[in-house]
Amino acid sequence: MLRLFSLSCLLYVLIGFGNLSFAQGDDTDKGSLNSGTIDSQFDYIYNVSNNFQEYKVVKRTNLDKLKSNILDSMRTMRQEVLDLNNQITSQKDSIGSMNSHLEQAEMEKEEAIAAKDNFTFLGMGIHKAVYSSMMWLLVAILAAALGFFSFQYFRSFKKIKKAQNDLVEVQEEFDAHRKNTLERERKLKRELIDAQMGKK
Repeated sequence: MLRLFSLSCLLYVLIGFGNLSFAQGDDTDKGSLNSGTIDSQFDYIYNVSNNFQEYKVVKRTNLDKLKSNILDSMRTMRQEVLDLNNQITSQKDSIGSMNSHLEQAEMEKEEAIAAKDNFTFLGMGIHKAVYSSMMWLLVAILAAALGFFSFQYFRSFKKIKKAQNDLVEVQEEFDAHRKNTLERERKLKRELIDAQMGKK
């Protein structure tokens, strides 16, 4: 019985090695440990491994190669992650610098707007809206003064015209009175001459 068991184990091992060499011959075209993704390399190891009951028998060289490939991939990924972190840090620095430039530009814009809206008048800084209000107030005051003085002028002009008319009337009355006086004086002189002539 023991011989039978040993013989069947030997036969099974020989069949397993035969399957291994056959599987390696067939599956080398389907994948490799030298190229492809980690998933494809695991699939390759799974395909080229032998079955022993419910277990897979894997060559140690294949496992070592797979381990080396995985470690290489992890090193590459770590380097990529490090590069990405450096790139993110650099981009954060760039964003910070751009934000500071943006804040500086915003401040300069506000200063430019303030400088545009303000100017110096008689040594004082005045906002354009205040200056405009002051100018319109000054224009309104000057317009009111002009209206007042125009009203006074026309009123005085009417008085002067009336006074001139009154003066003309008085002058005419005076001339008429003078004329009458001269005629009376002539008349009296004539009467006086006539009276003197009559006495003689």
